[in-house]
Amino acid sequence: MSTLSDLVHAQGCLNDEDVEWLHRLAGDGQLLADLAFADIVVWVATSDGSFVAVAHTRPSGAATLFYRDIVGERVRPQWRTQVQEAFDSAEIVDSSSPDWFEETPTRVRAVPILRMRPKEGAKPQVVGVLTRHTNLGEARTPSRQQITFNECADDLFQMTATGEFPDLAAPTSPRRGAPRASDGLIRIDVDGIVTFASPNALSAFNRMGFDDELEGESLVEVTTRILPSTRQVDESLPVVVTGRAPWRTDIEARGVTVSLRAIPLRDRGTRIGAIVLCRDVSELRHQEQELITKDATIREIHHRVKNNLQTVASLLRIQARRTHSEEARDALTQAMRRVESIAVVHDTLAGGLAQKVDFDEVFARVLKLVAEVAAAPNTRAQTQSSGRFGVLPSEYATPLALALTEVVTNAVEHGLAGQEGMVTIEAQRTDQNLRVIVRDTGHGLPEGRVGQGLGTQIIRTLIQGELGGTIDWRGAEGEGTVVTIDLPMRWVNA
Repeated sequence: MSTLSDLVHAQGCLNDEDVEWLHRLAGDGQLLADLAFADIVVWVATSDGSFVAVAHTRPSGAATLFYRDIVGERVRPQWRTQVQEAFDSAEIVDSSSPDWFEETPTRVRAVPILRMRPKEGAKPQVVGVLTRHTNLGEARTPSRQQITFNECADDLFQMTATGEFPDLAAPTSPRRGAPRASDGLIRIDVDGIVTFASPNALSAFNRMGFDDELEGESLVEVTTRILPSTRQVDESLPVVVTGRAPWRTDIEARGVTVSLRAIPLRDRGTRIGAIVLCRDVSELRHQEQELITKDATIREIHHRVKNNLQTVASLLRIQARRTHSEEARDALTQAMRRVESIAVVHDTLAGGLAQKVDFDEVFARVLKLVAEVAAAPNTRAQTQSSGRFGVLPSEYATPLALALTEVVTNAVEHGLAGQEGMVTIEAQRTDQNLRVIVRDTGHGLPEGRVGQGLGTQIIRTLIQGELGGTIDWRGAEGEGTVVTIDLPMRWVNA
C-alpha cells in the first residue's frame, strides 16, 4: 500500500509543508473517528480534477462502513459533488439526505482542510477534504457520552475548516502510551471547569485518590489536591490541565500514573475550552522503568567486562616486556592484541542502550590498535578502509572484530614484513550479505598456500564456525594477498 506522502506527491499539487499538515491531521484520524463514531477519510485533489483517498481511519466504538481499505481509490460519484463543493467553497458541506453505501444508510459530512500560512497576512489554502461517513444502520438513542463526543468532533471539524487543527504547536511525541478518546475524556470550559467526564476518565482520577465527581470541579484544583506535596511537578502540567496548550504530560499519585493530553478548542481564534484525554499508563511506565534499569545494568556489565579485559591486556603487555624469549614475547603480544580487540566492542556497547554497535566505529579503533601493535621496527604499513559495515548486534560484532584483527595483523606482520606497503579493507554490505576484502601489497602467500598457524585457525573458527560465513585467501608470491570474507546477514536481520 502506498503511503500518504507517496499518494500526495504523485498528484504534484501540494508542497512538503502541505504534506506535513496532512500527516499531522491523519495522525489524529483515530481520535476524530472515535469522537464522531464514524469512518474518517482524507482526500486530495488530483491533476485531472478528481480526488484520491490518502488516509482512512475506522472508528473503534462503532461499525465501519468500509471493510476494504479505500486508500488510493478515486472518490465515488455519489460523494464527488459534495467533496468538490467543500474544496471550492472552503466551507463544511453536509449531505442533504441519507446516502446509501452498499445497502447501508449513511450520513456524509465534507470538511475542507485548511492550512494556515506562517507568513503574516497570508491567506489559508485548502489542501484537501476530510469526509465523515456515519453508519445510520445501527442508529439508536445516543447516550450523553456519545452526544458529548460528537460535539467535540464537530468542534475539531470546524477547527479543521478554519486552519486551527491540527495545531503545529503540539509536540510530535511518541504515540506509544498516548491517551485515546476511549481511554478517558474530560471536557473543560474556558475557565478550566469540567463540564463532562467519561466513566473511564473518572475511574482514572478515582484510582489516584479523587473520590468525588469531576463535573463542576476545576481540573487544576482537582489535580493539585491529589498530587503529593513532596513530588516535583512537571512545569507543563498547569498548561495541560487548563487546556491552554496542545501538550502532553503525566501525573502520578498513589502509585498510579495517568497520561494527559490537552487539545484546546477554538472558535475562529477564540478559545472556548478544551478536551483533555487521559489514560492510566501505570503498567506501561513500570515496564519502561524496568527496561531502563535493565539497560543500565547491561551497560554497567559491558563497562566492567571492558575494564577487566583491559586489565588482562595490561598484564600481558607487562609480561611480554619482561620475557627474554622472542617467541614468548610474540605470543604474549598477539594474545594482548586479541583481548584488546574484544575490549573495544564491549567499550562501544557500554556507551549505548541498544545491544547493537556501529561496527564502522569499532573497526576504526581496532584498525588503529592493529597498526600500532603489529608493525615491526623495519616495517612501514599504511592502512586504508572504504565502504560501510553498518550496525551489527554484539554477538556478531565480537567474533568479526577478532577475526578482522587477525586478518589485518597477518597482512602487516607477514605480508609486509621488512618493507613498506599498504593494507586496504573494503566493506560491501547488502541486505543478504556482508563481504569484506582485505588486500596487501606485500610478499604474497609463500608457494600460494595458506599457513596453519594459530591466527589462521582462529580466523577459520570465527568466520566459518561462529558466523556461518566463508573465507578465501588468494595471491601469488611477490604480488600481495587478497583475503575475501563473505558473511550471511540472515542472523543480523532476524
